[in-house]
Amino acid sequence: MAGFRSLARQVRDPRSDLALRRYSLRKCLERFAPYGHRATWDHLCSRAGFGPEDRSPDPVRLVAALAELEEARSVWLAYEAEFAERRKKEKHDGLRRPGTVDDWHRLTWGGFGVAWCDDPRVHPREPLGEVLRRLISALERAPGAGCPVCGGARLIWKYDLDHEPSAGPVCARCGILVPPPVLTAEALAEARRDRLLVSVA
Repeated sequence: MAGFRSLARQVRDPRSDLALRRYSLRKCLERFAPYGHRATWDHLCSRAGFGPEDRSPDPVRLVAALAELEEARSVWLAYEAEFAERRKKEKHDGLRRPGTVDDWHRLTWGGFGVAWCDDPRVHPREPLGEVLRRLISALERAPGAGCPVCGGARLIWKYDLDHEPSAGPVCARCGILVPPPVLTAEALAEARRDRLLVSVA
């Protein structure tokens, strides 16, 4: 099974068949897809300027999409390395019980679904790397009241998400599943109330 870097080389290889290059970019999303596979693909296509169903996109656009994905992956891998180093130090210092950020992080190791978007057509418009930087910053500071990615104040608790965890606060503006550790208890309670109001309406 090819790894991310091997697939990325295939996307960039001008001697490869265009269909294979496109397929290799799709396969990269099995290794790293911050919004989930379908939403990340939709994001990359719209940012690079080709359609999700386009079977022969401009190779320059394919490489541009890959470059955005690679940059975001490097941001996330750097965070994971820092996270692993911190946990190692905490264990050495006797802190064996992981916190809420650690519980959340365990579900997203490798970067798949870090900023899960259950609706593949609703996701942040900013570059993936910028979205991940905002998310990481939120994980490293005190909890807040809104979406750490777009600043949206309205969060709605949704169930039956096609992800683990299968329920949580979703930003009504950019569509990401907001990691509970970045939100205050009040913001989480408000998201649950909004869920009830949407159910009644």
